[in-house]
Amino acid sequence: MTTFAIKIITLIILILSVGSILAGYLLDLEYSEKLIGFGVVGLFILVFPLFSYYRWKDKNVKDYMITKESLEKMREYKEKKDA
Repeated sequence: MTTFAIKIITLIILILSVGSILAGYLLDLEYSEKLIGFGVVGLFILVFPLFSYYRWKDKNVKDYMITKESLEKMREYKEKKDA
């Protein structure tokens, strides 16, 4: 799948989930609690993982990890800044 397709699918599922939650709160139906539950499940099971995958797909995870080298770089930067 392309990133554009993932973005569109994520947006559609987000709108459906939020709509389901709002419908559950606003409409006085027999199954309102189920609408709210399905909306929350849609957010946590589908939207958040798809969004995370879309945002992290082309990133290098080592750039965001704290390693011995990154700590040294931070210390050197702080020493330069303080001097």
